[in-house]
Amino acid sequence: MPPELILVIILALVFEFINGMRDSSNIVATMISSRAFHPQTALGVTAVAEFLGPFLFGVTVAKTVGSDIVDSHLLTLHALVACLLAAIVWNLITWFLGIPSSSSHALIGGLIGVVIFTAGPGVINLPAIYKVLAGLFLSPLAGFAAGFLVLRSIYFLAHNASPNINEIFKRAQLFTAISLAFSHGTNDAQKTMGIITLSLLISGVLSDFTVPFWVIAVSASIMALGTALGGWRLIRTLGGKFYKIRPVHSFATQLTSAFVILAGSLAGAPVSTTQVVSSAIVGVGASERFGKVRWTVVSDILTAWLITIPVSGLISAGIYWLIVSVAG
Repeated sequence: MPPELILVIILALVFEFINGMRDSSNIVATMISSRAFHPQTALGVTAVAEFLGPFLFGVTVAKTVGSDIVDSHLLTLHALVACLLAAIVWNLITWFLGIPSSSSHALIGGLIGVVIFTAGPGVINLPAIYKVLAGLFLSPLAGFAAGFLVLRSIYFLAHNASPNINEIFKRAQLFTAISLAFSHGTNDAQKTMGIITLSLLISGVLSDFTVPFWVIAVSASIMALGTALGGWRLIRTLGGKFYKIRPVHSFATQLTSAFVILAGSLAGAPVSTTQVVSSAIVGVGASERFGKVRWTVVSDILTAWLITIPVSGLISAGIYWLIVSVAG
């Protein structure tokens, strides 16, 4: 393998590790905050389910990210290096600040930025971009609306229940959390698979865009490892800064998020787990009482969501310019 290809694969796996470490907070934060499970138990169960996700539900999202956005003939390995470095840099910045921004947005923004810088906006496959952006921006709205309706439905169905029902919601989170982890592994791990497969295609190792089994296994394993270590800074943000989360809130959030993310995965749309879970948490809280949610925290997260794609795109273009300047 050429050195540039090895570098792309290493960077892709570093991105995947950070992605798993950050996004583990999305799945386990409400479980931990509602005291349903011990933190290490929650992270361990989530890691195993995330690893299995891509093997159970296919790699449709990988094709969308790796082959539909732009023709592989217009990309170079240097461009993919710039894309991945930009996504990693932005992920580390937002992780340090404790802001649950989107790794998916960062990766897509980096890819779009470097493509526009190197070949111009005309080479972008607009239908694929519309599909990607629709998945990334409509899924949070779906998460909020579904979370709002799910909690209302739960309260309607359980209005005569005794307080002991909280114990049921605590234990039921094991199944909703596994479902959410499956959906997360199915969607997020595939983005890295798409980039690695694209690099193999560009370098001539592959003749067509087919995700090798080893790429699936390695990507899923690295994401699971990152998940097992956990992103505690973001767990604190998602688990407590919006409002005080009880077992029923956690159950409703996980059920909602798993449905929305899995639907996006089956449709081949790369959705942001961070966005979906955060918006579902807010939707569930608002369903009980709008004043329950700390909206200042929501506004900070919304700002990060809005700037992630353009900022990571600019970072990617700048890194590519530096690479070409040094190499040339």
